[in-house]
Amino acid sequence: MISPARFSFAPTLVFSAAALAALLVVPAQSLVAAVPPGTDPIKIAPGGEWLVNDLSRPHPPKAEPKSDAELAASAKAPAGATVLFDGKDLSQFKPSKWKVENGYIEIVPKTGNLVTKDAFGSVRLHLEWWNPPVPQGEGQKQGNSGVFFMGKYEMQVLDNTNNNTYADGIAGAVYGENPPLADASRPSGQWQTYDIEFHRPEFDDAGKVVKPARITAWLNGIKVQDNYELSGPTSHQKRENYAKHADKLPLELQDHTSLVRYRNIWIEPLP
Repeated sequence: MISPARFSFAPTLVFSAAALAALLVVPAQSLVAAVPPGTDPIKIAPGGEWLVNDLSRPHPPKAEPKSDAELAASAKAPAGATVLFDGKDLSQFKPSKWKVENGYIEIVPKTGNLVTKDAFGSVRLHLEWWNPPVPQGEGQKQGNSGVFFMGKYEMQVLDNTNNNTYADGIAGAVYGENPPLADASRPSGQWQTYDIEFHRPEFDDAGKVVKPARITAWLNGIKVQDNYELSGPTSHQKRENYAKHADKLPLELQDHTSLVRYRNIWIEPLP
């Protein structure tokens, strides 16, 4: 609200009828509800305002990622953590055709996800990933992978550079559910850093979820998820309901057929 005492009058402006009509035009898409009446509820994102993977959903604001020097301390595995990849081999993972060279893991497309031998519940995870300096593909084909906690709950990995894909599918998003609070990604060709705290869901004896899964995440040192409660396992263009599962399940890195590299991966249990 503007205080009358502070309001000042500008010189009178004169518009032609055509110019005035142009100013009053409202884009057609703003007159249409983001979720059309009668939409199947499983296709509606949490909150009810958007469809899952809705291209009309606004992207978050950009944020300046922290420097490597600022991230150095958090990159080191603490005492008690399990180092899943130290640049040498895939001994902590089930047999895989993914490549190990020059201190990183590289996805070999169409060979399947990289799956840990050990199972995990609530954890803190650190990893770094890389996309090519010249984007290969566009949208969801531009450097796509993902971090699947318990093989079910995904934090998206994607090259966000000049990428107009849906907001709940960019790097920093809980895939298909919640866009990041900010886009703190670096340009194509630079290493990105994830620090993620995942709390597993809890179920009662009847199999009903009593505590949803929760995620807090930092992309390049900037918080992009703040204790977000997942509505269920993440999925493409639809929502999934919780179904009771084991308290611990393997972590998976997704093969989405894109060229993506990973390095410096460690994990530690949370209460």
